[in-house]
Amino acid sequence: MEKKLIESREMGIVPLAGGSEGARRATGVPPVAAASEGHIRSVPDPEVPEKKPRRKFTAKYKLEILEKADQCTEPGQIGALLRKEGLYSSNLTTWRKQRENGLLEAMSPKKRGRKEKEKNPLAPKVAELEKENERLRKKLRKAEIIIDVQKKVSEILGIAQPTEDERGIS
Repeated sequence: MEKKLIESREMGIVPLAGGSEGARRATGVPPVAAASEGHIRSVPDPEVPEKKPRRKFTAKYKLEILEKADQCTEPGQIGALLRKEGLYSSNLTTWRKQRENGLLEAMSPKKRGRKEKEKNPLAPKVAELEKENERLRKKLRKAEIIIDVQKKVSEILGIAQPTEDERGIS
């Protein structure tokens, strides 16, 4: 078992009771502290902190920062502004381009998800015409069936049918 040591001015090096540092970290016990001159220094935790969420800037905030940046006249003022606000120079560049393209429209956050389709103003008329077209097709099909039946009846009865040339149909 690994023994932990602590430095003390009076005693020199003294072993600590307990298990490994990993066990303490897993249970939430703070890391081993070294005592020196009455101050306790903690060993930094080697664990990687979780990733910070992306910051979202409102159009109003972007415009305020751009105004402040435009008012900067002396060298170093913009850098100080960026450090104070925790921004990058690329943010300013991007926001300036957005401002040139259309002030608040381009600066406002984009709506996520599917884009709503534009409604065609002719759609109701097209639907009406398609419905009428289907109705006329059904009516034509019925008329063709009736004509076929008439031809069969005339053949059975032996009635002569006029040809297409005699009827004037081409």
